[in-house]
Amino acid sequence: MVLNPVISKLAGKLVVLASASPRRLEILSNAGLRFEVVPSWFKETLDKGLFKAPHEYAVETAKQKALEVARRMPFKHLKTPDIVIGADTIVTVDGMILEKPVDKEDAYRMLSSLSGKEHSVFTGVAIVVCHEKENEEVDYQLIEFYEETKVKFADLSDNMLWEYINSGEPMDKAGGYGIQALGGMLVEYVHGDFLNVVGFPLNHFCKQLDLIYNRCTSSADQEIVSVRLSHNGSHATSILTQPPPGLPAQSSPSPSSKAKPNPSSSPTPANYTHHTQNSSSANPVHKVKRKSSEGEVDESSWMLVNSLSKHTDDREAEFIYNTTLPLVTSSGQVIELSVTEHEDSEPKKDDLQRIIDLMDGFKASKALFTASKMCVFDLLQSRPGLDAAQVAQEIKASVKGTACLLEACVSLGLLTSKQRACQKSVYENTDLSSHFLLSDAPFSLRGYIQHCNDTVWPLFSHLESAVREGANQREKAFGKTSKDMFQDTFYNSQEAKLRFMNAMHSIAKVTGRAVATAFDLSSFKTACDLGGCTGAMAYEFTKAHPGLSVTVFDLPAVVEMSEHFLPLHTDNRVSFVAGDFFKDELPKADLYILARILHDWPDEKVGILLSKIANACTAGCGLLLSEIFLDEDRRGPSRGLLQALSMSEGKQRSATEYGLLLKSHGFITAHVRHTDNLLDAMLCIKV
Repeated sequence: MVLNPVISKLAGKLVVLASASPRRLEILSNAGLRFEVVPSWFKETLDKGLFKAPHEYAVETAKQKALEVARRMPFKHLKTPDIVIGADTIVTVDGMILEKPVDKEDAYRMLSSLSGKEHSVFTGVAIVVCHEKENEEVDYQLIEFYEETKVKFADLSDNMLWEYINSGEPMDKAGGYGIQALGGMLVEYVHGDFLNVVGFPLNHFCKQLDLIYNRCTSSADQEIVSVRLSHNGSHATSILTQPPPGLPAQSSPSPSSKAKPNPSSSPTPANYTHHTQNSSSANPVHKVKRKSSEGEVDESSWMLVNSLSKHTDDREAEFIYNTTLPLVTSSGQVIELSVTEHEDSEPKKDDLQRIIDLMDGFKASKALFTASKMCVFDLLQSRPGLDAAQVAQEIKASVKGTACLLEACVSLGLLTSKQRACQKSVYENTDLSSHFLLSDAPFSLRGYIQHCNDTVWPLFSHLESAVREGANQREKAFGKTSKDMFQDTFYNSQEAKLRFMNAMHSIAKVTGRAVATAFDLSSFKTACDLGGCTGAMAYEFTKAHPGLSVTVFDLPAVVEMSEHFLPLHTDNRVSFVAGDFFKDELPKADLYILARILHDWPDEKVGILLSKIANACTAGCGLLLSEIFLDEDRRGPSRGLLQALSMSEGKQRSATEYGLLLKSHGFITAHVRHTDNLLDAMLCIKV
C-alpha cells in the first residue's frame, strides 16, 4: 500500500479529518489511517462567480474547512493537531457547479442536467501540517491539490429519476448521487479515480503524504503558507514565497532546498488526471525588513503575499518589498497595511471622536433601552422637574444608579437638566424623547426599543460566534433553536407575542406614511398587506388613498390579538384575514404589499412566496415592496448592513437585486423611492 511508508511517521501524531462525511471517514479508515473527526464550522458560502475554474472553488472551500479546524482546536479542544485534512467535492456540468441538493426538486433538477451526459467530479483537498512552537505560536504549512474524474450518466427516464430521488440517497451528496450505492445504477462509465467520485482521492492524497514525510522537494513555483496563532486568540495568515527574478534574497536557501523533480508533473494516463499545488518547508524564504518602534530592523517580519486564494491559475505572486505588509483575510483577499510609523503625528480630533463614538455606541444603546424599560421618559412627561432621588423612588432604583442614568441621558440629548437653588439637578424630556420615546406618542418607538433590548441585544452579545459560524445565535441567546423563529422564539408566550407585535407596530407607525405615499396608487382598488401584523401600515395606506381597501393577512395568533392595536377611529376599509402566506391561498387583490418581509427569509422561502403572489396576480396587478435598500456598492446604509449581522436565514439586498428577484417572477420595476425614513419602497407591475 502506498500509505505504508508514512504510517510509521504518523504513529503518535494527532491527525484530524475536518469533515463529517461518512464516506471520507470510511475511505481513510480502510487505508489504515488513524484519525479524529472534527467537523469544520466553515459555512460553504463562497461566491462561485469569483472563481475562474470549478476546481479552484473546491480547493478554496477545502482550505477554509481545514484552516478553521486548525485554528479552533488549540482553543476549543485545548490541543493542537499535527495534521488537519479538509476536502470538498463538487460536480460540474455545462459550466455549472452542483453541490448537495436542498430538496427533492433540486435533486431532480441536478440529475436531469446530468442525464445522458459526461460530467466532471472535482475534489479539492487541503492538508494543514501544524508545527507548535515554544512561544505558544503555531506555524501551519498548507498543501492543497485537486482531483478530477470524468463520469458519464446513462439516459434516464423521469420514473427512474424519481424512484432514485425518493430513496433519499441523493440528499447529502454532491451532484445528487452516490456512485458507491444505488447511484451506481445511473452511471455508464468512469474515467479516473473512482474514490474521488465517492468523496476522497485516496491515491493522490497518499502521494502527497509521501512528499511531505519521505522527500525534500523544492521548486521555484512552490509556496509555503504559514498561519501563526498565539494562545490569546489572535492570529495572522501569511504566505511565504520567493521574490521575482532580479530581486535580492535576504536569506540563503538551506542545502536541502535543492530542487528535485516533482512526481506529480510526470505524464499521466488519459483517464487519470491529478493536479498539485504543493508546499515544502525546505523552500528558500526571503524576508522583508520592517522598522521597529526603536528604529531597528526587525528581521522576523516576513513578507506576506496571498497567491493561493486569487482564484486564478496565474501563480505569479505579488512581491511587496519594504513598503507594505499585506494581511490575508479568510476570504483570500490581500489587505496591504503600511508599516511606516509616524511617531510625531497626532490623530485628528474628528477621527478620534468617531472611533470613540463607535466604541461607546453599545453603552449609549443600553442606556436608552434601560431608561425606556424603567419608564423614565413617561415619568418625566407626567411629572417634569424631578430630581434624581425622586425619580429613583418612583422607578424603584438606587439614587446613585438613577443619577448616573439620568446624566447619561442628558449627554445623549434625551433629557435636559437644570440646577435648583439647592444645587440639585432636575430633569425634563427633550423634544426628541417626547416625539419617539413616550408610550403614547404618535410615533412612539418604545415597543421596538423593548424588542431591541429583549431580543436583538442578546443575539448581538454572541456576534463573534455568529460571524465565525455564519449562523443565527438564537440557541445561545435563548437556550433553544427553531426553524420558525416567529412561531417559537418570539411567540412562546402571550406576553412575548404582544411584545413582538408592539415592536412591529412601532416601526409601522413611524414608516407607514412614508411608504404609503411613495407612489400614486389610484389605479388600485384593493390591496393585501402580507404579514401586516397589527394593521398599522394598512391604516396608513387607507388614509393616503381614499379609494383603496386593504386586507391584512397574517398568522391566526397575530390576527387574534390585533384588536389590542386598533386605532381610536377604525376604518372599515381595513379588514383582517388569518392564514399562513407560505401554505394558504392568498386573498385576491390588485396590489400586494410586502413590508419588512423578504429580508427575513431564505431564498427558497422567498421564491415560494413570490411564486404564490405571481400566481395570484393578473397582468397589471402591483407588488409594493418596502425594505431597507442597500447601496449598490454595499457600503450603506449602516442600519441595513448592521441588521444583516443578526445572521437571519434571509439577506439584505439592493434595489437592483430586489428588482432582478421580482423580475424572475414576472414583475417589472415601475418606480423605486429612497425615502428619508427607515424603509425604502419599490412598486412593481405584473406583466
